[in-house]
Amino acid sequence: MKKSVFAILILLASTASRTTEAAPAPQLKKNLPTAAAISPARADSINATFRYQTGRIALPGGIGELTVPAGFHYLDSTQSAYVLHELWHNPRRANLGMLFPTDAAPLADKSWGYIVEFDPIGHVKDADAASLDDHRLLADMQRQTEGNNAARVAAGYAPIHLAGWGAKPAYDAQHHALYWGKLLRFGTDPTQTLNYQVRVLGRQGVLVLNAIAEPKYLPEIKSSMPALLAGVQFARGEQYADFQPEHDELAAYSLGGLVAGKALGGAGTAAVLGQFWKAGLLAVGAVWTAVKRLKGYADKSA
Repeated sequence: MKKSVFAILILLASTASRTTEAAPAPQLKKNLPTAAAISPARADSINATFRYQTGRIALPGGIGELTVPAGFHYLDSTQSAYVLHELWHNPRRANLGMLFPTDAAPLADKSWGYIVEFDPIGHVKDADAASLDDHRLLADMQRQTEGNNAARVAAGYAPIHLAGWGAKPAYDAQHHALYWGKLLRFGTDPTQTLNYQVRVLGRQGVLVLNAIAEPKYLPEIKSSMPALLAGVQFARGEQYADFQPEHDELAAYSLGGLVAGKALGGAGTAAVLGQFWKAGLLAVGAVWTAVKRLKGYADKSA
């Protein structure tokens, strides 16, 4: 069997309590083993249980619609919760579903995709789009990340290191979308992991698309962006241009704050990585360890 490694899709931004689950998906088998204990053959069996959708998707909670780009398929929020919480052991939280390339799956040799969420943080002003300082943002985030690693280690998890940009922050003014990629390392492992994040701005919050993958998938991820952004449509009256300053709440920060991760905790500068442990994401190090164990299992079975 080919060497196997699946990319973990962790939740890096806060999720709205108003986000609701979609209608129940076909019943999935109960009490399946955790990812670390799943053999390649069993992984194939589990992958076969998922039911995907294409075309235009009504996102849960009346957020809007997502037209699934060519080459992708959508896993609804109920099945996505099963993947995230039961298989990958991420903290329980609402989601709007996941998007996978059609040649990928949650437990597959190739696996990367987007978790879709909505964060009702208010209206994010984009006036600082032309003045984003990627050097300062990266330096601040690295300092904050290293400063918070002691708490992670004390809690029994590997430290996280921000190695650099996989893709510098960029803003698409036409679609009101901010996107960037970070390269992470866990503990003493020299392997780098790509965390690619997208924020599509709406009237009262942001649609969050978040992916973690091997860095080799960066060109494929970047090439998916035009069709992905073109397929996002907020509900009528909830688009970015519908903002009413006399009625709507402004977010406490602008684009730079989104990159820095202030939506996660609101305290301090550049919290996106440093706040992992505060945001209940201690499991990320443990899940990555499980991924490495799964790869080792498959290597021996090759």
